[in-house]
Amino acid sequence: MVLLKNFFNVFKISELKRKLFFTLGILVVYRIGNHIPVIGIDIDKLHQLMMQTSSVLGGLFAYIDLFSGGSLRQCTIFALGIAPYITASIMMQMLSMSVPWLEQLAKEGEYGRKIINQYTRYLALAVSILQSAVYATVVENQGLFISPGWAFRIVFIMSLVVGTMFVVWLSEQISLYGLGSGSSVIIFAGIIARFPEDVLKTLNAVKEGYISPLMAFIIFALVVVIASCIVFLEKGQRKVPVQYSRRVVGNKIYGGQSTYIPFKINPAGVMPVIMSNAVLNVPLFILSLLANRIEFLKNFASSLTYGGLLYNVVNFVLIIFFTFFYTALIFNPDELADNIKKSGGFIPGIRPGRKTAEFFNYILNRIGLVGALYIAILAVLPSILHVMLSLPFYLSGIMSGTALLIGVGVALEIASQIESYLIEHRYEGFLVSGGRLGNRTLYYRGTR
Repeated sequence: MVLLKNFFNVFKISELKRKLFFTLGILVVYRIGNHIPVIGIDIDKLHQLMMQTSSVLGGLFAYIDLFSGGSLRQCTIFALGIAPYITASIMMQMLSMSVPWLEQLAKEGEYGRKIINQYTRYLALAVSILQSAVYATVVENQGLFISPGWAFRIVFIMSLVVGTMFVVWLSEQISLYGLGSGSSVIIFAGIIARFPEDVLKTLNAVKEGYISPLMAFIIFALVVVIASCIVFLEKGQRKVPVQYSRRVVGNKIYGGQSTYIPFKINPAGVMPVIMSNAVLNVPLFILSLLANRIEFLKNFASSLTYGGLLYNVVNFVLIIFFTFFYTALIFNPDELADNIKKSGGFIPGIRPGRKTAEFFNYILNRIGLVGALYIAILAVLPSILHVMLSLPFYLSGIMSGTALLIGVGVALEIASQIESYLIEHRYEGFLVSGGRLGNRTLYYRGTR
């Protein structure tokens, strides 16, 4: 009852209530767009193709369909979702670290970020054109066009490109006027939309005798356990104590307080998983086009099928790499140590300056390894459970560690943002940590 009462405090803050309803309104528009089909596609044949998860193309489409909320399976105008923008963002982040003038632009504050964001949109437009052209080629090769020809190809590509750019615009509106990161919330909505279908699929499988009621109970118990572990690990953090020396200015004494800097076990959040998926989709698309034409690629393509051994190994390695990569983007130990030194602070037992930066780098590497292994194991967990439980079908949503990680991670991010509004307006939070914020915690984040 107390938590429910605290939840209703959300509607007592006008700004928070406006952001919440704005986000929900954007998601309603997004879900409506997921039901507007592109003309000229044989949907029944597309469903049959996506049911063939043993093939590279069918497995790839089924996996991408999870993050698009079922729009790829229905071949709607939002079939590509936010994926082209995510791919473009990854490319721009890498270029910002290697191209000197982009690196300099990234250091110019708000102006530089606006310019880079504009370049990212242009790049997302190019990526969406390329992906929709590849999608059109695949659809045509599979005989899914009702009336093949250049007219349908152009309409098909334009529909997907316009739909993708509209989704990008919706995500930016959420980031500006709503709650949470826009792209993450869009992906979150697509994943959550698949959960009811997976529940019904499991119940129908029990009804028809494909799996036993005990197996269905084990599946849902595993989902609860995995989600609980994700919440526990996402909230876990290493607290580094910081002591501030006392300063006398006139008749007043400043400093002399103790605080700590929290380092999360998973500082990169869900971004490594999203990055890995975006990178893996490129070779899978290429293989799907060439496997039927080049003989020696057939065996390699079959081993790289979504859920296969080679796919899981590559995905595992990529997630670990992107965890360290993204952590290096958002944390700068040198700048963090410099900020603490300028504020008159120090870590007990560690010299200010270079030694403090080395200590932060040591902490990030150790914690980052634990976080990388944790999310990499979650990513390959569905395939392991599918084999161990001998399930006759894939539960792409509720049994997917990747989907649960993104869903729970984004939900926690939004809940934390709501929590901060409640505490700022002197209301009790509805999270467990909300009532324990008696001491003030200072956060330092060094960014490049």
